[in-house]
Amino acid sequence: MFHVKFINKKGVIYSDLIPEAEHFFTTRETVIRSQEEYLQDTIKQNKIDICAYLDIDTMRLVSPTQTHSANVRIANKTLEAYPNTDALILDNYEQAVYLNFADCTPIILYDKKHNVGAIAHAGWRGTVAKIGPKTFELMQEKYLSQPEDLYIVIGPTIAICCYSVGEDVYNQLKETVEDITPYYTTVYDKIYVDLKGINKQQFLDIGVPRENIDVCPYCTSCNNNLFFSYRKENCTTSRHSAILKLNKRIIE
Repeated sequence: MFHVKFINKKGVIYSDLIPEAEHFFTTRETVIRSQEEYLQDTIKQNKIDICAYLDIDTMRLVSPTQTHSANVRIANKTLEAYPNTDALILDNYEQAVYLNFADCTPIILYDKKHNVGAIAHAGWRGTVAKIGPKTFELMQEKYLSQPEDLYIVIGPTIAICCYSVGEDVYNQLKETVEDITPYYTTVYDKIYVDLKGINKQQFLDIGVPRENIDVCPYCTSCNNNLFFSYRKENCTTSRHSAILKLNKRIIE
């Protein structure tokens, strides 16, 4: 279930599915990514506030250069840039990672057994490439993560009510799940798809328990007062973000 909490009196949303790791999704008032000049002072202050809340230096809040790829990398304390990357795995306590969204699907993955997490950016291209399961595959390779230990939080995304696609995109998405029937509809010959549902199904298909997946109910287009929407706002450069920081475990 999703809830609201406040950072310096500004709202973010989070899921109670993963209390072991600090994670949340920013809103319009906590924006930290935009090319709009009038937002630059707000962005700077929001980053300061978020880093203070996370108890890290602002230089330790890292983000990749997203290109709608299916490339997955591991955050490293010695690296500042992550080019051409749309999923970032976090395995240390000194950094926090964030990715940016404005209709695409934010996916937070967390392995409770090994205390490793990740954020993936799944637009329709990333969804077709199964970037969520692909991120898990690297977690499994590097940290021995298993599907039963994986917890998934799917954040605010443009929903089936507002997301129409062409037949070519629909056909590619159709190939990523066993049965796409629950995740699309047609209205006046237009095809509408449920990116959140498709990404959830991809995790179910690899063995993640249904109760380990939490899906945000918000549509970024319908709830444009809270989140940014690339489609509704005519290609806005502003983004809301998914943020993840691991908490240290006390070993007895």
